[in-house]
Amino acid sequence: MAAMAAVIGETPARVLDPIQRVQEVIFGVLMAMTFIGAMNVATAGQEEVRTVMKTALGCNLAWGLADAVMYLVTVITERTRDDLRPRLRARDLKGALGVFLLVALSTFPLVLPFLAIRELAPALLASRLVALCILFAGGWLLARHAGGNRWLAGCSLAAVGAVLLGAIVALGG
Repeated sequence: MAAMAAVIGETPARVLDPIQRVQEVIFGVLMAMTFIGAMNVATAGQEEVRTVMKTALGCNLAWGLADAVMYLVTVITERTRDDLRPRLRARDLKGALGVFLLVALSTFPLVLPFLAIRELAPALLASRLVALCILFAGGWLLARHAGGNRWLAGCSLAAVGAVLLGAIVALGG
């Protein structure tokens, strides 16, 4: 969805700008965190570790596909303002692929603990810590791009993630 914020009419050097790339990774991490927590709730913590990993990957693959398609819908909608017969270009497909890959690949660091740790509770904790580190890095990169305070932005985004994790845990995840 972050890709929708793009100014479609311009031709930047990159298909997705730095903010869009970081946002897509953040969305992927938040989606994976939510889904992993929901799986924990739905199965009362009894689900096999590999099942949680597979379902989180499947969720983010599906979300990445939906987000990529919405990227293309946004591009074509914006172009319709200027042209009654807008067309998608190779660059647009490259952007959609980038959106898909960023969302899908952002899941892997969160599911790696489920491969390395056999017990669900420690794997879940490790996954959540990895998610917070990625969110910190996302805030850091956004601030670097914007010229802001990197530590403040990183800590703020990690804090938002911690609040979200708290809500997930409070809901049973």
